[in-house]
Parts: sequence; C-alpha cells; structure tokens
Amino acid sequence: MARSGEPTPLSDPMPLSDRVAELLSRPGPLPIVTAGDPVLRRAAEPFDGQLDVALLARLVSALRDTMRAAPGVGLAAPQVGIPLRLAVIEDPAPVPDEIREVRGRVPLPFRVLVNPVYEPVGPARAAFFEGCLSVPGWQAVVARPAEVRLLALDEHGSPVDEVFTGWPARIVQHETDHLDGTLYLDRAELRSLSSNEAMAQRWAQPTPARAAEGLGFAL
Repeated sequence: MARSGEPTPLSDPMPLSDRVAELLSRPGPLPIVTAGDPVLRRAAEPFDGQLDVALLARLVSALRDTMRAAPGVGLAAPQVGIPLRLAVIEDPAPVPDEIREVRGRVPLPFRVLVNPVYEPVGPARAAFFEGCLSVPGWQAVVARPAEVRLLALDEHGSPVDEVFTGWPARIVQHETDHLDGTLYLDRAELRSLSSNEAMAQRWAQPTPARAAEGLGFAL
C-alpha cells in the first residue's frame, strides 16, 4: 500500500524544480495524496523545461516505483503533489482470459506521458468498475470511450500520436483526466460506488451487469 502524505501547498512560492528535488530527497515510494487535496482539483502546469533532464528522469523513476509499489497501473504527478502535466502508465495485465477478453485488458508496457491530451475515436463506449490510488478503498462504474487517440510527448521530448483501445484506453483517459483536475468519480455512476470489500464479495465479475441490477443503475 502506498503511503498518504501532505504535499507542498499549491501557494508555496518555491520553484517547481526545488519542490521536486525536495520530494525526491525522501526515501522509498512517494506519498500519494488523496481526494480532498486541492492539487487533485486544479489543471496541472504543462511541462516546458521546468525540470532539467536529470531531475525529470529522477521524477519519472520515482513515479514508476511508486506506481508499482502501490500497486497501480498509472500515476500522475499531481497524485504525489506535483502540479505538472506528467504521468506514467503500465499494466502487466495478470488477469484470467475471460476478463482479458471482455475488458480488452492486454499488457501495456511502461510509458511516460508528457503534456498528454486524448480524443475519442468513434462512438463506442465501455462501462466497467474503476478505482484510483487517490481514492483508496472504493470503486465505481465509469463509462468511457472504448478507443481514444492520444497526443503527447515521451520523456525524451519525442511526439506520441497513438490510438489505444480496451483497458489501455481507459488507463490513458484516467491518468490524463488527473492532469485536468478530474477524478474518476466525476464521471462515475455514483449508485455503483462500492467498497473494495463489497467488490470482492459481490461484484467481481468480468462485467458490471450484476452490480447494475443489484444496485439499481443503468449501463
């Protein structure tokens, strides 16, 4: 489990590079801020060289290590208190074949997304339970575009223009939303909100159809 901590206040006049260096001076996984912290509700600052190459690489490495330790399949810089338009994603997809097929959850290699934006490709949408490291202990059903086009830069400044489908598309949307100050709960069917315990006991099926019937919401 990742640790929860108090980020540097957004009003702190400390330069962003100094704030990142201070954060990275702590040992172990970075503290993950949780819902209620203003940094999660404000649009992040586009990356434009605020961090030098070495410091950016250290931040990327720390985000990766923190994501894996949590564990999670994505982590955005605001989730560790840094209001910068940067996120990392990765999903080894260790799931049964039935879930893999229904959800389109295929392995997603480690990626760094700098200044990402996405747009839907086609009208198809998919609704599944979703969780968030910044909203620990809960999950809810979110309907999202089933396919998206991602425009971004990688950690080396090279352009990314790629189409994602299935679960990787969901991960891209979730993490990019964080950079716009949006939590998955803003897009969720709130009648579906379930604790992790309830999910394990009642709703851990490949689709949320049984949960929709039992909790009284439409898919």
